[in-house]
Amino acid sequence: MTYIPQILFIAIAGIFGYFISRRVGRIKANINLGTDYKVTGNSSERLKTMLLVAFGQKKMFKRWLPATFHFMIYIGFVLINIEVLEIILDGIFGTHRLFAPLLGDFYTTIISFFEILAVLVLLACVVFLARRNVLKIDRFKKIEMKGWPSMDANLILVIEVVLMTAILSMNAADLALQKLGSVHYTPTGQFLVSGSFASVFSGMSESSLILLERGAWWFHIVGIFAFALYVTYSKHLHIFLAFPNTYFSRLTPKGQMENMDSVTNEVKLMLGMPVDEDVAPPAEGMKFGAQDVNDLNWKNIMESYSCTECGRCTSECPANLTGKKLSPRKIMMDTRDRAEDVGLAIQKGEKGLDDGKKLLGDYITKEEINACTSCNACVEACPININPLDIILQMRRYVAMEESGSPQSWNSMFQNVETNFAPWKFAPTDRFKWADELKTPKA
Repeated sequence: MTYIPQILFIAIAGIFGYFISRRVGRIKANINLGTDYKVTGNSSERLKTMLLVAFGQKKMFKRWLPATFHFMIYIGFVLINIEVLEIILDGIFGTHRLFAPLLGDFYTTIISFFEILAVLVLLACVVFLARRNVLKIDRFKKIEMKGWPSMDANLILVIEVVLMTAILSMNAADLALQKLGSVHYTPTGQFLVSGSFASVFSGMSESSLILLERGAWWFHIVGIFAFALYVTYSKHLHIFLAFPNTYFSRLTPKGQMENMDSVTNEVKLMLGMPVDEDVAPPAEGMKFGAQDVNDLNWKNIMESYSCTECGRCTSECPANLTGKKLSPRKIMMDTRDRAEDVGLAIQKGEKGLDDGKKLLGDYITKEEINACTSCNACVEACPININPLDIILQMRRYVAMEESGSPQSWNSMFQNVETNFAPWKFAPTDRFKWADELKTPKA
């Protein structure tokens, strides 16, 4: 009978581990729907970018107030999980506060520190809930945030509040049991936060306190397992994907657009310029640009799964600010939704990419991508170096080169560039005629 809690714990951990691994495998397969991605920069540059942007949250602090509260949650999430490690080991070995005898007074100090972090996480979550639901900040109320995205953001904050409350309640009940001299509860000394309200439980019986402490223990650890599984379906997957996403982010200047080498060579030939001999000519039947999710590269798709849906990109987008339909955040969310739909269909043995739908047209409209000014404001604003513009440009390339479906004014400009080497409709020889009158002396 004494091994039943251990067996139950290991069984629960195994069940959640199985479903988490399946989900991770599905996400990996969805990301691999994309084509190859050219990684730029050396590993030390990429590592530095990851440490500064993902771990150090460098770009978050462009807006210092929400960044401060986000940092509280972030640090709390990272460090409190050290205590979760102890809980997991206790569950496996059937021990209680395994590290307490080993660390002595330092154990009391570190758990007190974790409790302070838990209080800061609680405070930050309450502030963020108020920002989303009371202050009603505009970027959280855009059309793409209706329904599940808004609920997801609120739900994760509520879950974190409940988990932090559970861990503080567990510690307070533990302290009350220590004072009763309960055999199973190792003396740890007074924790800073839970010790301040442990006296609330002093009138309870030992059996009731054990029920409360064990209930909070099980609730917390099962909640952590459930949270880990839920995150793989949530925008909060950025907790993990922000690191590889920033590591593989482009290190070239943000304004530099990725050209198709084979097309660039064709243009150079037309202009009589030297060409790159190592670049192969376009393959027969080759598709130019992106029509569906599998035409994008795997980094584009990983970015869509990394998106935090914070809306900083959309709040900085000049097209969106002037009332146009383009929202860079929606571009990323639609890309993820399409990858999810295709991946789910493949998993079920259905048509997958041949379901009669395309990313361009069924998820993202031409009106949206045509509204983009290519200013890179969204790329600059993103806290984890996501590049919505790259997806937009690839889809516009498809519309222009495969469908010849660009707006007529654009087609005229393209034709002028091709024939006159400039956007304007006059011959190159006439380009500087406007300067002739400057040479004519005035009477």
